[in-house]
Amino acid sequence: MPVEITWWGHATCTVEDSGVRLLTDPLFARRLAHLRRRRGAVPPPEAAVADVVLVSHLHADHLHLPSLARLAPGTRLLVPRGARRAVPGLARAAGLRGLSVTELVPGEEVAVREGVRVRAVSARHDGRRLPFGPHLAPALGYVVQGAARTYFAGDTGLFDTMAEEVGPVDVALLPVGGWGPYLGPGHLDPGRAAQALARLAPAAAVPVHYGTYWPVGMDAVRPHEFHAPGEEFERHARQLAPKVAVRVPGHGERVRLP
Repeated sequence: MPVEITWWGHATCTVEDSGVRLLTDPLFARRLAHLRRRRGAVPPPEAAVADVVLVSHLHADHLHLPSLARLAPGTRLLVPRGARRAVPGLARAAGLRGLSVTELVPGEEVAVREGVRVRAVSARHDGRRLPFGPHLAPALGYVVQGAARTYFAGDTGLFDTMAEEVGPVDVALLPVGGWGPYLGPGHLDPGRAAQALARLAPAAAVPVHYGTYWPVGMDAVRPHEFHAPGEEFERHARQLAPKVAVRVPGHGERVRLP
């Protein structure tokens, strides 16, 4: 059975595998602090329907409490270990909504339903809740192991042991940009994401984490960094990983892979 991926924008995707719906880093806001949603409609209510939610790290555009408040009672959250300590609002939100929270570190694996498991893997990213806050929880990626093996990288830079830690995968959801004109350390741009793709060697890949949010008042500053990363990743992938089928969905578009 193939896996189906719906990209809702930024790092938010629905992964459907073996009858299980997994949602990555839900962000359903029209505006977040200085960021405004510049492309793609705010996801519809169906986007919040999930059996399991994968939260990669504590930044507010990945662990967004108002978006978690849209989840149905009983939804299971997988978060980095230490998240509840670092973000007290997470425990309150989970209690109010009846959400089940499981904290993980790289290497830990949980069963979410018979035949579907999720394994936490390392990411190279400063995932602190505040830019200068303490390191209380690691940034994570996740591998969903069902009928297919799907890697959601979260936010990460390229690192030497990536392929070894992630292991064989069929589908890779890789970040290729960000929400501003310049990427800091701990991120993948289209070229580095294509290098990661060559190392991972999945059957298929989808670029994420680009082309959705942008700082207010900066539309004219390096606009190619907003619009172009998906297509640039596809171009680099043809050179570095020509056997990988790259799909570049629009906001809200569902694709079937591999």
